Amino acid sequence: MDIDARGPRFGAAVTTVVLAVALITRSPWILAWQTLAFAFGAACGVGRSPYGLLFRTVVRPRLAPPTAFEAPEPPRFAQAVGLVFAGLGLAGFTVGPEWLGLAATGLALAAAFLNAAFGYCLGCEMFLLLRRLTVRAE
Repeated sequence: MDIDARGPRFGAAVTTVVLAVALITRSPWILAWQTLAFAFGAACGVGRSPYGLLFRTVVRPRLAPPTAFEAPEPPRFAQAVGLVFAGLGLAGFTVGPEWLGLAATGLALAAAFLNAAFGYCLGCEMFLLLRRLTVRAE
């Protein structure tokens, strides 16, 4: 079942703010929260992630009915990619090296910002590219 395309973009906007604060403060606690949010999105789908629930219960009722839908698999894969980068960032901030925390968090922030600001989901594009490559290989 397709999902409202505005939901993942809203989640990316919240993620952008959370990652920016984590990067500026170098807080492993804030980054741990975002890592957990990515884990929920990857395991349960973006609609069941903390930001997806916030969108569905608080934001979406105040919006017009959706006009654009998307398959849930690419955003879910993007959450898994975010989980990897946030996990690397968390490792860098907690056990070192700190540059790993800064770089991984910065890359996750850049990807979230692209989705929030321009609707371009890098993780979704990776999913589609991998799908095309595996279909051709079969």
